[in-house]
Amino acid sequence: MTLTYIPGEQRHHWWNEWLDSKQSFPATGNYDLAANAHGLLMVHNEDTVFPGEGFDSHEHRNMEILTWVLDGTLEHTDSEGNSGLIRPGLIQRMSAGTGIRHTERNASSLTSRDKLRVVQMWIPPDADGRVPSYDELDVRDELASGELVCVASGMPDRNGIRIGNRFAALHVARLQPGQSITVPDAPFGHVFVADGSAAFEDIGDLAQGDAVRLSSTGGHRVTASTASEIMIWEMHATFA
Repeated sequence: MTLTYIPGEQRHHWWNEWLDSKQSFPATGNYDLAANAHGLLMVHNEDTVFPGEGFDSHEHRNMEILTWVLDGTLEHTDSEGNSGLIRPGLIQRMSAGTGIRHTERNASSLTSRDKLRVVQMWIPPDADGRVPSYDELDVRDELASGELVCVASGMPDRNGIRIGNRFAALHVARLQPGQSITVPDAPFGHVFVADGSAAFEDIGDLAQGDAVRLSSTGGHRVTASTASEIMIWEMHATFA
């Protein structure tokens, strides 16, 4: 049973003239994503994208890609004919399968000053070669409860948008000061403070951008110190 505290400033940092990417696992460059993964989580980027900018058309294969917007609006289009505007409280899932091309951009115009801040996460599917698919789910009403909400899962006993891996689930909570949630018990877990600050049982205070990686444990209380948004991956498998 292990708990590993990862301060936000220790994340891999990559930037250019329009993108500021803070990466819980190094993803930009010639990295072995599977070797650096925790459980099934290969990519966990907090990206800030300048107005009117974004990623031109590029391809993915055999990957489950989840996108969660913290501030601003993301514009998505793909080669399967899907398009959408993703705002806070809307979870997006793209299953790349045999291959899909897509674009991702800050929907704000160049003349605006509205930056896009988004968390993008990648896990592998539990089987390769599936037909590409796309979905969105609005979970704002559920998050208003202050409870830990399962927003995406491939596990049969979980709610949320369906993903192509039966060993993983993503949970989100929006907490007011003093409210608490409990980390699910699992072989692998990843807790991320997307906004605000919180106290993590047996670790201490966490600030925005901090994370805790768990192995073979759970049940820890996370209590908001300020208005906070907490994201938790629950994973019951690993690449090994």
